[in-house]
Amino acid sequence: MLLTIFETSLPLTNPVLKFLLILIIILFAPILLNKLKVPPLLGLIIAGAVVGPHGINLMERDSGIILSGTAGLLYIMFLAGLEIDLADFKRNSKKSVVFGLYTFCLPMVLGVLAGLFLLKFSMPTSILLASMFASHTLIAYPLISKMGVAKNRAVNITVGGTMITDTLALLVLAVIVGMTTGEVNAQFWLRLGISILIFGCIVMLLFPIVGRWFFKRFDDPISQYIFVLMIVFLGAGLAELAGIESIIGAFLAGLALNRLIPRTSPLMNRVEFVGNAIFIPFFLIGVGMLIDYRVFFKDLETLKVAAIMIVTATLAKYLAAMATQKAFGFSADERRLIFGLSNAQAAATLAAVLVGYNIVIGKSDTGESIRLLDENVLNGTILMILFTCTVASFVAQRGAKNVSKSENTGISEDEVENQERILIPISNINTTDELVNLGVTIKSPKNREGLFALSIVDNSSVEISSDSNAKKILHKASVTAASTDHQMQELLRYDLNIVNGITSVVRENRITDLILGLHVKKGLSKSFLGNLTEGILTKCNTTTFIYKAVQPLNTVKRHLVIVPEKAESEIGFPFWLIKIWNLARNSGAKLIFYGHSDTLKFIKEVHSEHPVECTLREFNNWEDFPKLSSDVLRDDNLIIVTSRKEKVSYQPSMNKIPQYLNNNFKQTSFILIYPKQEGVMDNRPLDFKNPTFIEPLERIEEIRKTVAKIFKSK
Repeated sequence: MLLTIFETSLPLTNPVLKFLLILIIILFAPILLNKLKVPPLLGLIIAGAVVGPHGINLMERDSGIILSGTAGLLYIMFLAGLEIDLADFKRNSKKSVVFGLYTFCLPMVLGVLAGLFLLKFSMPTSILLASMFASHTLIAYPLISKMGVAKNRAVNITVGGTMITDTLALLVLAVIVGMTTGEVNAQFWLRLGISILIFGCIVMLLFPIVGRWFFKRFDDPISQYIFVLMIVFLGAGLAELAGIESIIGAFLAGLALNRLIPRTSPLMNRVEFVGNAIFIPFFLIGVGMLIDYRVFFKDLETLKVAAIMIVTATLAKYLAAMATQKAFGFSADERRLIFGLSNAQAAATLAAVLVGYNIVIGKSDTGESIRLLDENVLNGTILMILFTCTVASFVAQRGAKNVSKSENTGISEDEVENQERILIPISNINTTDELVNLGVTIKSPKNREGLFALSIVDNSSVEISSDSNAKKILHKASVTAASTDHQMQELLRYDLNIVNGITSVVRENRITDLILGLHVKKGLSKSFLGNLTEGILTKCNTTTFIYKAVQPLNTVKRHLVIVPEKAESEIGFPFWLIKIWNLARNSGAKLIFYGHSDTLKFIKEVHSEHPVECTLREFNNWEDFPKLSSDVLRDDNLIIVTSRKEKVSYQPSMNKIPQYLNNNFKQTSFILIYPKQEGVMDNRPLDFKNPTFIEPLERIEEIRKTVAKIFKSK
């Protein structure tokens, strides 16, 4: 048995040893090469070349490596679609089209010219060669994502342009193959067009419906992850059935599930973790195994072809990145991001060269097969993959570092010191997950700390079970937060009065935001609001959220935000507004604001500087609140911004909110927001000097500055 496991023949065939070797590579290759400032993904490619069949032959590039590598490639494209900011994607869609055409047309023109005049290829071969230059693989995307700049506009545009150029390049491949085999006719175009249309409708329309249905009914984390994985491969399979490459299907599957998997959710953390730990490294190692160092010494013709291919592909992609930078006024580092993401050749390039190599177009005088793409092009492609992946890794890493630094500048020590601190009192284990998910979703994604879970035990109780139950609930909250890569601080409090316990914790821990939960089966009672108003709201000046979750937060399509008149005059306005903005950014759901024209004008200013998917609707009479029920759809969430009595934005109709919600919105999730306001007892100074005596116009200007400051820091 031991001899079977520790066999010495090469390449290794024992599955235990093969998998062990791969894990050793994934663990140590990036660490060792990082000391030489080599990007981690390039380290995996180099390691694959060393242990592969053209290196020391420790492992073959067998079906297992190919299967896992294919999954890794699809994973990269899926993550790109999943992490893309849909609001920015729509806003920059024209820019993505422009970049997509730049990065397709320039390589096509230069590639055809190089093929015809430098390599003396035929027109079909030159066009196919050029299509290889036009496509690219987002091999540097995991690196950029880890560095926290995946939401940058340059990355957004590049990801969108990738879908365009890869689709066009693979379409050229299909046409050239069809022309070679004599299959390009009217029927070919009709069949291709209809199949692509059906494929697009299934993925973009049906997948979100199925996903929302599944997530509403199944909350088991393993089932949810397997479902996501199934959707990825289903999208890829449908793409191949439609006659296009599977990577397009994986990318569109990511777009389809984008709103259903918030970037701060436990599911997103699992998706990224498994992909970055297993699937994507397998793909990079598999790419490395294709590299044959002997090609360098084989013959001059191979080196000549490889050199022309490398220079043409790299120059074309650089010119496309430069043209995009000049067209849209991007910085040099944003150009580096575009070039780093779009220069790497791998997936579609390999597909094209292998298809072209396998097509025989004739016989030579000696009886040898004449291929559409010969062996020199095949070997040159391997060298081009190595070179472009290397350049892309270094350039993308440099650009991402500089962009990340620039985005983090301008935050003062005071802003860091006064970062958000969110308290979540929990008493019901059934509402724990949703309350923690809300806390994670509304907080700044840059801050992984600042979450507090509180459980209060009656000090007069002698039952041990109540103490253990409180600890159990706190542990569940910590586990839920940890699954989103956030740190939760557990607070167990013994007190005779719940309100006193909460207010004391708020003061002791300098809490900025408070989240209170309602059970889904209970309405909003007057006694609850009465105790809240007389207790917490009068004793501590925090932004307070009362949340009732009828459905999971990630399945909400729209948030309807009702804002009272003069809300923009309150000191708490920017603090609750940034939370609503984070809710939209992190979940991808649409915001619909209802409010007075002056308030909407203020929100419009924020939206112009910090775009999310948002609609503004004028709403002046709070007595008409019940009529909003006609605007509320099945998967909507209602957010009502209220006020304390006798404050600037207070409306007498706010007293009827519990009645309105219980009578007209029983099946709708809602969040009730009490902003921080002046004149409320607090041990911390207010944000403005002498706020009571600020004139209205001065107050608005101060709040406008505070809004800009907070949004910049978040």
